[in-house]
Amino acid sequence: MTGTLEGHSISFHYSTMKQEERVEIMYKNIKHAFFQQAEKKTITLIHFHLHNHIMVGNNKTKDVQFYARVSGVSATSGSGKRSLYDPDEVEVEQQERDNRRKLKADFSTFVTGMSEQWKHSHLKDLQLVFDVPLMNLAFQGVPYKACTTIVPTVNCLVDLLNPPYLVITLSEIEIVNLERARLGENSFDMAIVFKDLRREVFLIGNIPSIALDGIRVWFNSVNIKYYESIANLEWQPILQTIMADPVQFKKDGGWEFLNLEVSDSDSDNSKEFDTDESQPSEIEMESETDEEDSDNASVVDSEEDEDEDRDLEEEEGREHGDGSDSEEKNLYHEVKSAAKSQLPGIRY
Repeated sequence: MTGTLEGHSISFHYSTMKQEERVEIMYKNIKHAFFQQAEKKTITLIHFHLHNHIMVGNNKTKDVQFYARVSGVSATSGSGKRSLYDPDEVEVEQQERDNRRKLKADFSTFVTGMSEQWKHSHLKDLQLVFDVPLMNLAFQGVPYKACTTIVPTVNCLVDLLNPPYLVITLSEIEIVNLERARLGENSFDMAIVFKDLRREVFLIGNIPSIALDGIRVWFNSVNIKYYESIANLEWQPILQTIMADPVQFKKDGGWEFLNLEVSDSDSDNSKEFDTDESQPSEIEMESETDEEDSDNASVVDSEEDEDEDRDLEEEEGREHGDGSDSEEKNLYHEVKSAAKSQLPGIRY
């Protein structure tokens, strides 16, 4: 419903013109805040993912979104093609660009103002920022029942355009398994295992294989450990086994049972690794000598220049790929740069 969003001292207030609807969102209840502009889409939006449910109308929800649609989107008849020589269509195109710019300016002003307010002493401890989707890293997938566009941010993996909305917090992820990723198929699946093993593994299905390299680079850039398997796994019994005896799971090599290279070379791979590490899933794979510190080691980096100083940002958390391909390096640095460049309080 059309209304006004206002930022107050401890909360957002949203109300419609005739007061049919009023919503209050406490700042302390905001887990993630997002600002997504209408670049190629028709809407610009602000989205809040909450710690606890609130009532919006008759609905109980953790996701509240405020958006404005780019007006003047033309509906062409006939073939549906626009003519560069039709003055009316040229005018419509210009109107869309103007509307897009105005929406961007209005929303950016609001977001920047709120970001400054969140820096005040009584709100600073909440560490609130507006996270911005990295559209250049977007990929298609099926998180629920329909295919949609899924976009990484600095802190999350999201789909903010199609309800039910997808918001996965990266810091809550234990490992990711890319399933059916080595069969030469047109698509693969992404199984996300959370640190809280009581949570059900979240599956994003039917991701086009063309997106695989970019996803690998993104995982490396945000230090998310990932594996690849030739088939889909039955995760419920796996998690039950781990939770039944986590100490034995660690002794057996932790998540390394998912490491295909190790499994293929030695079926008893759990005896090949040092099990005294505090993080059982971080193990170096193709090195001929044991490494004492494996926190930032690479599982499949086969280059043997271990005596050379390496860029920590390029190697930390890397599980797949040797990083030698120039295109992959460029994308990797692009993600890192995007994560570091910010407007005041706005994470890109």
